[in-house]
This record gives sequence, C-alpha cells and structure tokens, in this order.
Amino acid sequence: MGWVAMPIMKATMEKLMQYVWQHRLWRSDDMLTNDGKRVRVIDPGLLNTDAGPDFFNAKVEIDGHLWVGNVEIHVRASDWQRHGHHTDKSYDSVILHVVDKDDAPVFRSNGERIPQLVLQCSPRFGESYDSLVNARTELPCSSQLKEVPHLVITEWIDALAFERLHGKVQRLHDLLDAYSGSWEDVCYVTLARTLGFGINSDALERLARRTPLRLLHKHSDSLLQVEALLLGQAGLLDPTRSAGDAYHEHLCREYAFLANKFSLRPMDAESWKLFRIRPQNFPYRRIALLAHYVHGGFNLMQDIMEADGEKALRALFAVELTGYWSTHYTFGKATPQATSALSQRSIDIVLINTVAPLFYARGELTDNYELHDRAIALLESLRPEQNSIVAQFATAGLKSDSALVTQALIQLKRNYCEARKCIYCRIGHRLLSTAAHRS
Repeated sequence: MGWVAMPIMKATMEKLMQYVWQHRLWRSDDMLTNDGKRVRVIDPGLLNTDAGPDFFNAKVEIDGHLWVGNVEIHVRASDWQRHGHHTDKSYDSVILHVVDKDDAPVFRSNGERIPQLVLQCSPRFGESYDSLVNARTELPCSSQLKEVPHLVITEWIDALAFERLHGKVQRLHDLLDAYSGSWEDVCYVTLARTLGFGINSDALERLARRTPLRLLHKHSDSLLQVEALLLGQAGLLDPTRSAGDAYHEHLCREYAFLANKFSLRPMDAESWKLFRIRPQNFPYRRIALLAHYVHGGFNLMQDIMEADGEKALRALFAVELTGYWSTHYTFGKATPQATSALSQRSIDIVLINTVAPLFYARGELTDNYELHDRAIALLESLRPEQNSIVAQFATAGLKSDSALVTQALIQLKRNYCEARKCIYCRIGHRLLSTAAHRS
C-alpha cells in the first residue's frame, strides 16, 4: 500500500485504509482485482461506524459490470475468515474486499468468491501521516500550515467554533434535564464552573451541585449565611485554625448550625488547588464572589436575557466585593489594597463560557434564532483570549482576531492535535490528500 517502514498498529492501519478509500486517495484509478479484472470506483459508499461492512451502498464497476453493495476493508485478506465473515450472512452483500495484503481468497456464506483488491497508495501518504502523528511538536502540522489554503483554514475555524459551542450547549441541556427545566439552576452551576477559571472549575461545579439554590435561597437575605454555606460546603472552614480571625470564627459557627440543621456534609478541602495561582484566583475569593451573586436572590439568568448589549452584560459581572473579602484573598492577613473581583479579561471568560452558551442553548429550546445570533455576535465582539494554546498557534502563523477564533483553536488543539486525530482534521486532511496525489 505504500506505508512508511515504521510499523503501524493494525487497528490504526485499517482506519487509514478506510480513510484512503472514503476520500479516494489511492495512487491510480487504474486498479485490478487479484484475478486481473479492471476496477473503477464510481462511489466508495458511506462509512459505517457500527457493526457490519465498512462501507454501505458503494458503486463499483468490475470488468465492465456495475455492482452496487457494500465494501469491507481489512489489513490482511485472511482477516475475513478470522473475523467470521465467511459464515455471517450480513456480509453476503459485500461486492468488493479491499486489503493491504492478499494472503487468502474470501467467500460468502454460500461459497461464492468475492472480488478482492489490493489498495494502492502513494508512499508520500504514509510518510506524511507518520510525520504528523509522530511529530515531536505540540502542533503536528505547525511547519506545514503555510501550505494549506487560507479558505480551508477559515472554514475549518468556523466549524470548530460551532463544534465547541455545541459541546457546551449540550452540557447545558443535560443540566436542564437534571434540574427539571430550571434555567436559574443551570446558570448558577455554569457560572460556578466558569469562576474556577480552569484550575478549580471541577471543584466549583461540585460545590454548586452540593449546595443547591433552593437551600441558598432560604438564607439569601444574609450574605454571612450564604458565605458560611458555600465556604463550609467547600471544606474551607476549619474552627481549629481560626488564629484569632473573628470573621472566620463567625462563619464556622454559622456553618456548624446550618450543617446540623440541614444534615450537610462538606467537600474535602484537598479538592481545591492553590499552588501557582494568583491570589485573586484563590478559591476563597471566587466562592465569596459566587455568594455575592446569590445574596438577595439569584436571578442572573433573567438578567442575562434582559441585558441590552455587551456593555449591559459586563455590568452584571463588574462587581466589587464588600466587607471582609474586599481586603482579603484568604483568611487571616488583610491585603494592602482592594482589587476588583473580576478583571476585564476575567469578565471576557465569563461571557465566553457562561453567557454565550446560555444564549445559544435557550435559543435552541425556544426556536429563537435571534438568541443564536446574539451568542455568535458576542463571541465575535470579544477580544481574543490570551493563553498558551492561542500563543502556540500564533507562533505557527495562525493569528486570532476574536474570542470566536480562539475558542475554535482551543477545540482544535484539545480534540485533534493532542489526540493526533489528523485524519479527522480538515488541515490534516488537506496535507494528507496533497501527499497522496503526489507522484
């Protein structure tokens, strides 16, 4: 078939053969079966990801006769019998067996012999595939990006942005089912996760799930009690370590009373990460910010839907912490001066990961396409994110001009580059397709 000399795992090899067949990347259209009959592929068929033959409804001309049916692909022809296809009637519809090594004839369950073809591919394809999946760089194609047409990249970026957004929207739909259609609960859990800013996102979501709005709303008129519930449930209140901090002692007493009243059990304090993060991102302060939004009643979903434009949305999150947390990042020593609860960059992240998905999810369930447009317009208006992934693509020559693009790049890196799923990436496909057609 023209693969590189380096051994390729059999399962991977078969997927690559399916890829070559699906995208017609064989070396020449002048192909012969193992008994010398000329083969012309009119339609390779539809790839089947379930049980049964690999491709359905293919159209293949063999020795001048048109055949319509299924195609099965194996690395070795002997895999046909090894997999039991010779006794399985669901494989009787196979009109062509495509292999890399012709080491055995194959037959249907009634004894009829099936035409067999050795799939030929340019050696450049194997070399290109190997150079991508075994690249030592984090972005496998970084040195080849300049070879890919700009239109291919921009169309793929658009598709990736929607792919990432739809993943978040599906998560919101799952939450909506879990909370019996309560959008405020969904908004509360989603906001909590976002306030973790990656490093503590899982822990903050678990905290929100363990401390539901229905419990917090019973005490939402008291900021002290809301903070006591959230910090206590987070496992961050320890009466044995008060060290003379009157506010911490007060929170501990409040939580002890409420935990006994509602039979609450706190999280493990080890759930929280403090190493190598900035003080303003300490979980104590982020939990205090979540308490701020709950204090007086949590109606953020309604506020988001009613906000008129990006400025109004930003105002919802541009808040200042008051009291103890205006001068503390953690319990104990006060800070020299207060800082904003969320920077403008942090508010951008909240708009990207909470607001835009909520707009889109609500629009899907209500058939309100104006909300879809609001979600996309918001992402397009926000500045590009600043993180290591965006920086890597910028170094490779792929610049970002909005949060919509940076979200696409995050999706590309995490779901394709890191997994080395180059054959499923449009950029990788373009490079592999070009290599396959080179002489």
